[in-house]
Amino acid sequence: MQVGNFVQQPQGYKAFIPNDFPPKKMITFSPDVYLANDKATLMLGKLDGMAQIIPDVSFFLSTYVQKEAALSSNIEGTKATMHDAIRAVVSPSDSIPDDVENIFSYIEAVKYGFGQVRENPITLRIIRDLHEKLMAGTQEGVGKTPGEFRKTQNWIGGTRPDSADFVPPPPHELNKALADIEKFINLPQPYSPLIKAALLHAQFETIHPFLDGNGRTGRLLIALQLHHDKMLEYPVLYLSEYFKRHRDVYFDRLSDYHNKGEVERWVLFFLEGVTSIAEEAIEVSKKLVALREKDMILAHSLGGKQAKTAIKLHEGLFGQPIVDVAKVQEITGLSRPAANALVKKFVDIGILRQVDETDTYGRQFVYIEYLTLFHEPEIRRKIAEKEDK
Repeated sequence: MQVGNFVQQPQGYKAFIPNDFPPKKMITFSPDVYLANDKATLMLGKLDGMAQIIPDVSFFLSTYVQKEAALSSNIEGTKATMHDAIRAVVSPSDSIPDDVENIFSYIEAVKYGFGQVRENPITLRIIRDLHEKLMAGTQEGVGKTPGEFRKTQNWIGGTRPDSADFVPPPPHELNKALADIEKFINLPQPYSPLIKAALLHAQFETIHPFLDGNGRTGRLLIALQLHHDKMLEYPVLYLSEYFKRHRDVYFDRLSDYHNKGEVERWVLFFLEGVTSIAEEAIEVSKKLVALREKDMILAHSLGGKQAKTAIKLHEGLFGQPIVDVAKVQEITGLSRPAANALVKKFVDIGILRQVDETDTYGRQFVYIEYLTLFHEPEIRRKIAEKEDK
């Protein structure tokens, strides 16, 4: 099914001009797509239900968001990791890549986006604002007009449009294409919410309405649209992990969507990703509940007044799982000596672990069991490397 055509431009290259979106005639899919949709919808429902029964789920959400921010940025070439972003909050270091700012900007965009769509439709203004928060203050945003739809031609691959792999619609075609996107998001559609999310992402990436940052903006829109369509109460499903794991297939399927009109192959890939990530997130959620209960008992075991501040620190670690003594003071309100003593107790009972045992100044401590649940093998590797020295 063609989703548009390549049209010769006066400048000598062909640009992609999308057809009406969605097509006036409803897209029909094979039974495989509807089976995949049913499975993905079931798993997403289970995940959303699981998230709603997790005690104090807000404590866990920041780590989910940090993980998505890092992975979505990594797809576009950012070197900094989730671990770098968490460490940078405690203590900026020369060893942390400069592009960690991309992760922090993504986190701010997520917070803004979910705050907006709770009460408002997803409008082009909100999409522009998301882009501004993603790109402003980053090196990648310099000269790329954050928060503004492009007024010049962009392209993917190659050094100029006539040698590019793909040339999105020229600027004068953007208004109609973006208006179609806005209506598609907010008006009733004959597609399930997940198929709608798949079509939205592919169409947004095809239009490529910004000079840069289209991938990150488009992936964030997936989560916002699922929340907007009442599929998720909390932002606990992010597909960047799946897209990064299958990065080449991800880009190939998006390319085939506009170049060959292979809509169904893209939708199937997307739905398989939802099922895979939802299944993994459900298992993580179960382990989070078990870990929280186990370590809450340990914190209580300290007894007396210390138990109260221990519980406060334990809760704080879900939002900031790498701390130094100053950060512990900030979380608990304790004096430095008391914070030092509490950290030592947390190390003794196995909740915290010192990142580098040789450090005597600026010591950092990690809630290793918690971070490991978010598939950060880098942390275990770094600790192992320190111990091997």
